[in-house]
Amino acid sequence: MYYSYSAVIHRLRFMASKPHHLLPLPNSAATTVAAKRARTMATDSSSSSSSSSPIKDAFTKYTQYLNTLNEKRERVVKASRDITINSKKVIFQVHRISKHNREEVLEKAEKDLKAVTDQYISRLVKELHGTDFWKLRRAYSPGVQEYIEAATFCSFCKSGNLLTLDEINATLLSLSDPSLEPLQINVLDYLLGLADLTGELMRLAIGRISEGELEFAEKICRFVRDIYRELTLLVPHMDDSYDMKTKMDTMLQSVMKIENACFSVHVRGSEYIPLLGSSDPSSFLLGVPDIEL
Repeated sequence: MYYSYSAVIHRLRFMASKPHHLLPLPNSAATTVAAKRARTMATDSSSSSSSSSPIKDAFTKYTQYLNTLNEKRERVVKASRDITINSKKVIFQVHRISKHNREEVLEKAEKDLKAVTDQYISRLVKELHGTDFWKLRRAYSPGVQEYIEAATFCSFCKSGNLLTLDEINATLLSLSDPSLEPLQINVLDYLLGLADLTGELMRLAIGRISEGELEFAEKICRFVRDIYRELTLLVPHMDDSYDMKTKMDTMLQSVMKIENACFSVHVRGSEYIPLLGSSDPSSFLLGVPDIEL
């Protein structure tokens, strides 16, 4: 765009008539002091104590809390491992049961289980005093599940009944300080322990069949089948329990193995007559009781 000579002269006159406020040259000494003040304002001791001190204290407290929680978690994991190892020993002891040594084996197993409760479960209870149980549940859940498996295994072999969650938690009350919240096993860990129990009962049933104790194997079969049926109705309503849904598949396999073993004895009973001590091996199914599946 081209402007005429008169238009340019008019614009220059307008700019000359407009007041312009020129900034004075900065004083180097004043500028330096102002800059220093600006830099030291955030780190001044008087202002720092009022602005950053609460944040620093809160961060320090949170760091100490995390360190304490991590140390406690390590101790809880160690206690859970000890519970797992010694509970497995109780389960192995129960597997030695037979019709000849039943009372002796169960008495030894109950004594070992009480030692697990008094020595290792009590240590876990003391570690969890004053804390939120759910925060450390993953740390102690494997040991608790193994303990439930051992306790219910002993109870079934002794009385033929299922040890309930309330009965297990009642035994833990004596280990807790009455002034603090006692450790109580939650429902999920109890059900996970029951799922593992069916696997041990399957092994026990197969072993009892090989020893000729068919009635006991049949009783185990009905018991495991009842547990599986009840859990089949319950598990679909549980929220996000991947472990439980995975163990249901294993539980079904255990039920099928016991049923197949009992059915094989019922159908092919003549092959088991020498094992059962029959006086007449030529007789069919002599000495083999009827098994209702």
